[in-house]
Amino acid sequence: MNKEETLLQKRLIELSRTAYIRGIVTFSDFLNLNELNILHTTPKHQFQSQYVTYGGYGLSERQMVAFLPDALYAFPDWDGFGGDSARQCKDALQYPIRILRIGPQNQKFCEELTHRDYLGAVMNLGIERCKLGDIMVDGNHALLFVREELADYVREHLTRIRHTSVIVSVSQDLPDDYEPKYEEIKGTVASIRLDTVLSLAFPLSRSKITDYIEGGKVFVNGKLVTSNGYRLKEGDIISVRKMGRIVYDGIMKETKKGRYLTAVRKYI
Repeated sequence: MNKEETLLQKRLIELSRTAYIRGIVTFSDFLNLNELNILHTTPKHQFQSQYVTYGGYGLSERQMVAFLPDALYAFPDWDGFGGDSARQCKDALQYPIRILRIGPQNQKFCEELTHRDYLGAVMNLGIERCKLGDIMVDGNHALLFVREELADYVREHLTRIRHTSVIVSVSQDLPDDYEPKYEEIKGTVASIRLDTVLSLAFPLSRSKITDYIEGGKVFVNGKLVTSNGYRLKEGDIISVRKMGRIVYDGIMKETKKGRYLTAVRKYI
């Protein structure tokens, strides 16, 4: 690990220690995929308290870590480190996350804004990226996940993105089963390897897919995977940096030629 990654690991260990000693829930900032991988690959014994991760909805990519004191281990269906338990007990944990809805003041004169446009405008307010979660663009509107202490600041000061005047309002929390828009892709593959499934989802050559995997740009369920032959399981969430996310939905059937008809959801 480089210096920044080592410092992050130390901060996470310290948050865990604080939760254990003070008997309170402690939260990190939003972590990106690489930072989440550092969390998940840190030896468990270095954390004095257990943790769950959550980013505002079930399939969030950027997530906060909540380190839990002993008193909270009794949650129903508690299943250890990370996973679905974060969503089951998120209300009790009270993650410091707010969802902001950003839309044009005038639909008639608005531009077509991209993820980069929204992110750039918010960061131009002087807000660090680690204070921001996912940004989901849907037509002329976007949902922004932000640390709660910055929600009012963004709402009051974000008035323009490029040439479009915008209105920012607080949105309701998303339901646990919320799912962003996606495209379903079906096709046959020779095996359920990471590289073959990615080739189905993304219009790239096998060599390019290999470069992404071996170059440390592919994460499965938040963990870095650098092996082309990694075997996927149904429900695995695969994130490719700067390319997007897919969910592997499993094998639909085996063909007469021994190939597998599979399906994936590619999020738009």
